[in-house]
Amino acid sequence: MGSPRNELMNSKKTAILLLSLLMSAATFGQVGSHRNDFAVGFNGGYTLNSISFVPKVPQKMLGGKTFGVTARYVCEKYFNTICAVQLEVNYAELGWREDILSVNDEPCKNNVTGLPEEYERRQKYIQMPVLAHLGFGREVSGAKFFVNLGPQFGLNLSEKTTTNFDISNAMNTDPSRVSSVIAQDTMKIERKFDYGITAGLGMEYSLKRAGHILLEARYYYGLGSIFSDSKADYFSRSNHNTIIFKATYLFDLIRTKNAQRK
Repeated sequence: MGSPRNELMNSKKTAILLLSLLMSAATFGQVGSHRNDFAVGFNGGYTLNSISFVPKVPQKMLGGKTFGVTARYVCEKYFNTICAVQLEVNYAELGWREDILSVNDEPCKNNVTGLPEEYERRQKYIQMPVLAHLGFGREVSGAKFFVNLGPQFGLNLSEKTTTNFDISNAMNTDPSRVSSVIAQDTMKIERKFDYGITAGLGMEYSLKRAGHILLEARYYYGLGSIFSDSKADYFSRSNHNTIIFKATYLFDLIRTKNAQRK
């Protein structure tokens, strides 16, 4: 049986995830001008990721690529709000890069090579965001702003560690390290399934016959940990935090007939 702390945390995570699902589903619950528009396309971009470790691990953001496919169904226009649901299946590079400093706030240097110590863990994921998409602006031949919000699910495919020091003897490499938290350096990912919530802001430009171009900045907060987080485990939290910049191109497959559009 899990500890009371973990049961409470799991209850909070479930509540947050259910709330984001309900907000996505609520897109269909309005009464407005009906739409039956379906568009598909592809997306690509850049990720900046870190892991929220408790105990804390000093880090820098780790950059990586992301790309995938996007499908969007517009169900109605409610006053000036264009309501849709957007589904994506993406490949993403996540992980973390450690900021290894000495007590003098300078980079720790390897005693053998004399170079600053470096450590990064690059993880490959398949991710599936399920988003409520709310647009404000023109539907055709013009620009609109949009908000995306909803749950996201992910599955770890692999991970790779890159370092220039002996991780099995890290504290002896440079005893002046400011952080003594090194357990993560040799631990393999224990929970391959990831889940959380994501939200984004962006701008879309619709071309009358050539589709839609979207630019977006998005943030993802993981509700699950990559390592076990029971009371007996070393880390009580180890979740993803991701900033994503992406561009998407969509082309229409289905358009509502006789709809009044602006």
